[in-house]
Amino acid sequence: MNSEREIQSRVFSNHLNEHGFETLNGVFTFEDCDLLAEEISAIYTHRQTTSRKKIGGVRNLLGQSRRVADFASAPKLKRILSDRTDRPAFPVRAVFFDKTPDANWLVPWHQDLTISVSEKISVAGFSGWSIKDDVLHVQPPREILEGMVVVRIHLDRCDAANGALRVISGSHLHGKLSAAQIAEKAKQRAVVCEIAQGGILLMSPLLLHSSSPAETPSHRRVLHIDYATQNLPGGLRWFEAT
Repeated sequence: MNSEREIQSRVFSNHLNEHGFETLNGVFTFEDCDLLAEEISAIYTHRQTTSRKKIGGVRNLLGQSRRVADFASAPKLKRILSDRTDRPAFPVRAVFFDKTPDANWLVPWHQDLTISVSEKISVAGFSGWSIKDDVLHVQPPREILEGMVVVRIHLDRCDAANGALRVISGSHLHGKLSAAQIAEKAKQRAVVCEIAQGGILLMSPLLLHSSSPAETPSHRRVLHIDYATQNLPGGLRWFEAT
């Protein structure tokens, strides 16, 4: 009988399973990107005016923007995901990032290990509770993260000069990594995910990724959407599941 780990390894298509990421250009039109940017920028600007420091993004957008929620469930994204997962995927979190001259940050090598949930319930394997932007976050067991896929919609062209994401191919296959393991794997050759406006990056949240400050910062707007393929155990609920 196949083990649960073997079953989990087949959640994604061969390319995502082997490399942990995939890039697709031409998914959304420039008009699509402008519509999203217009809506999110208004939310971002309002949040910036009420913040005490420069911010680089906005969390919890599925509940704040009908347009973001519609794009997250767009038929073209559903088709892409259904071709790459063996279970139906549904959006559970949306975050907007923008690198500008005022918010041009370095992101060190890391994995995305936390999810947002509606309430705190003690469930085996869930640890490291925290609050970000008034929402509960927790680190779930490895198998929950293995059943998730991230879609990053690029609202602007993203290349090495403006802080494109760098990834370590195959690093997602080793589960949650310690700081020492991350430092060791970061010595491997990184792939720079250069993507045109309207393109998307699909990746496992366990994939090691980082980004450098933009050399020529203007806008590098990205809508990051987490998709899950399973409900949470023990009464826990995804905060933004639609």
